[in-house]
Amino acid sequence: MIIVHHLNDSRSQRILWLLEEMGTPYEIKKYQRDAVTNLAPPELKAVHPLGKSPVVTDNGEVLAESGMIIDVLARRYGPDLAVDFSSPLYPAYAHWLHFAEGSAMLPFLLALYTGRLGDAAAPLMPRITGEIMNHLSYVEGALAGKQYFVGDRLTGADIQMSFVGEIAKGQGALGMLPNMKAWLEGLHARPQWQAALEKGGPYRFA
Repeated sequence: MIIVHHLNDSRSQRILWLLEEMGTPYEIKKYQRDAVTNLAPPELKAVHPLGKSPVVTDNGEVLAESGMIIDVLARRYGPDLAVDFSSPLYPAYAHWLHFAEGSAMLPFLLALYTGRLGDAAAPLMPRITGEIMNHLSYVEGALAGKQYFVGDRLTGADIQMSFVGEIAKGQGALGMLPNMKAWLEGLHARPQWQAALEKGGPYRFA
């Protein structure tokens, strides 16, 4: 049995969506962020030493890191959402799986943490804002004339990148990014995404 250790308002929402797309049975164990610090509760450390979400147990095996979870579970239970290693599309699929957390999310996190410094962060903000738009412009260009990131169907790359789109939406950036906006709206319109949202509970990035 797959158990998703699901933290509210977190990247684990996309793992619920993945499982809904595959039609794979799973259970949800919910955790709540601390109301003051917004950090994950210490109970998650009992599942994985980093105490972060998403983390999944699949028949007792602990899987962590969003991109790895998506790729492994897709290959095990929903191969239509993965791309075969032999496919000419595999490099693009792997690129977007890694780009989401390896590149795109970093400037957003820098903005979040430096923003807590108040005026002391002012000298850094133009550079951070520029990096955010640099990465989002790259994504916008990659989606030109396309419904999905890889080929003509939904893959784990779209599921992994969805959180980037949701963060961009929350920052009010999608008004300048029509391709990303259309792509994200298409994802959110899927019945499986809606089902995952209902099961996962409140999600402020919806």
